Amino acid sequence: MESLSGLNAFVIAAKLGSYVAAAERLGISPSAVGKSVARLEDGLGVRLFNRSTRRLSLTEEGALFFERCSKIMEELEEAEAELVSSREVPRGRLRVSLPAIGYRMLLPILGEFIQRYPEIELDMDFNDRIVDVIGEGMDAVIRSGDFADSRLKSRPLGAFYFALVGAPDYLARHGRPHEPEDLKEHVCLRYRFPSNGPLQEWAFTGRSDDILWKRSNPLVFNNLEALIGAAVAGFGLAYVPSFTVQQALQNQQLEAVMADHISAHGRFSVLWPSSRHLLPKLRVFVDFLAEHMTLGSPKA
Repeated sequence: MESLSGLNAFVIAAKLGSYVAAAERLGISPSAVGKSVARLEDGLGVRLFNRSTRRLSLTEEGALFFERCSKIMEELEEAEAELVSSREVPRGRLRVSLPAIGYRMLLPILGEFIQRYPEIELDMDFNDRIVDVIGEGMDAVIRSGDFADSRLKSRPLGAFYFALVGAPDYLARHGRPHEPEDLKEHVCLRYRFPSNGPLQEWAFTGRSDDILWKRSNPLVFNNLEALIGAAVAGFGLAYVPSFTVQQALQNQQLEAVMADHISAHGRFSVLWPSSRHLLPKLRVFVDFLAEHMTLGSPKA
């Protein structure tokens, strides 16, 4: 079968009724048009044109073939036009994966993004597992911590800080810890990274996570929402990113303790598949996050 350029030459020649006119439209020689059509006829095993010295006319087979081919070429032209347009105006579906707690950092700025780019459809997946960006067809993911994947490009979004928090009722019953050693007498609610990962380290200034945890600590969570809920309910102390409890601190559902002993921080980044062409919908999303995402100060 002749290439698309050959099909295009046939369609234009049929519309204009002349190899010469088709050649002028395509910017090639009349003989090149004639050769393309001849190869197409040889491949199909039929004659497409009745040729005369003055004008081309379609054969019966040529007319049937032209009807189908013209529709195909029109759709290709429309697809090309849409692609050109997509490079100019950000639009289309954008699949993004975030940590389960990610809505707390995204929702405060999401309204402005939607208003600014109404033709982008955000399809967001909130979970704590490590997503295969390429294999699962994601346009972008937001992750914290270290990562190494040559198939991905990345851009840092901002640092976040940790806070040690407890409910006012819990602190009234058990007292406020002032030093890391005081935690031996407290119920410390622990976070375990998904898929049976390690427990989250409670890092304090000048020392590693070597606290003698109280043996009766009853709860370990692999979901930050559940962990925060347990802290609000007064079950114990929680060591969490400060932006995740900002609202609870403002509402006095939780109180921060030992802030002077905590300097640990992390950083979120947005990652996307390496590509020669960064689609407008993804480019504006990455730029918007980098410009607008704020995750709090070192002190909760």
